[in-house]
Amino acid sequence: MTTLASPGPTARPQRAILRLHRPALLVWAGFVIVVGALLLLVGGPLTDRAVYTQEAIRRYKDWNNYTTIAVLAVPFLVAAWSGATLTSRELENGTARLAWTQSVTPARWLAAKLALPAVLVTIGSGLLVGLHHWAWSTGQGRVDAAKQWHNIGTYSANGTVIVALALAGLVSGAFFGLVTRRSLASLAGAVCVPALLWGAVTLATPYLWPTVTKVSSLKLYVAGGSGMSVSEGLLTSTGARIADPHCGSSRYKECQAVYDKLDAVSYFNDYHPQSHYWPLQLTATAIVLAVTAAMTVAAFRLLKRQTGSAPVRKESAV
Repeated sequence: MTTLASPGPTARPQRAILRLHRPALLVWAGFVIVVGALLLLVGGPLTDRAVYTQEAIRRYKDWNNYTTIAVLAVPFLVAAWSGATLTSRELENGTARLAWTQSVTPARWLAAKLALPAVLVTIGSGLLVGLHHWAWSTGQGRVDAAKQWHNIGTYSANGTVIVALALAGLVSGAFFGLVTRRSLASLAGAVCVPALLWGAVTLATPYLWPTVTKVSSLKLYVAGGSGMSVSEGLLTSTGARIADPHCGSSRYKECQAVYDKLDAVSYFNDYHPQSHYWPLQLTATAIVLAVTAAMTVAAFRLLKRQTGSAPVRKESAV
């Protein structure tokens, strides 16, 4: 007696997923190509021309903003698609249970649902982030309108946090699909996850890495130190930190009188210089990926609790 050979259990779900989501795959490829081409335009010809004329600078600023918004939108687009179609649609119309009776276990079904999209999302979003970082860097020191590295939108679109948020959006869509089993409800819940994560990471970012402290003379108009400021103010003669009244330089007699009254002797500024960009970015990325991993585990456990021992058709032997 011999056992009939059959296609690999993972290959069949992956082929089915490609067929089922082919339109979405084409849209995703088109989105990456179009936005990538625009980023090449921003980092190339538009940057070169912005060095010379005000009109070119305005055009550079506009298209730089458009492409930044497009890159920042990736996690929400992925979450919306995942929430609307990845698991919720098949659970809603009953085809998922049919698949579970044809030699595909629920766990393998969910794994196949997540694996291929995760690869495509990582490649596509990673490419866009890399091109955005390149386009931004070409304008540094050449175009006055170029955003600083710690600008909220630029900081996010330039680094790996967006890739991690896109994966979080993908997993959240699958998770809410299992929870609600309704496409619209799953979509709404999934989109909230990258929004909440991005907000939390943005608030936490200044505190993810030790700051540098710059102490500067009161003769300056503001505290010295260029970068992402976390805390700034005045230092007294005893080393105490107090709020800055924002009077200005001590060269003005009125301001010197204010500082004398406060016993202030210098400014202080706790900040992140540009060299802290990647430590901050990678730490934030690790946090988002940890949350994503936790959601993935939760999705598999939820599916197991919902399905129990789903019947699986065994291969026949002859």
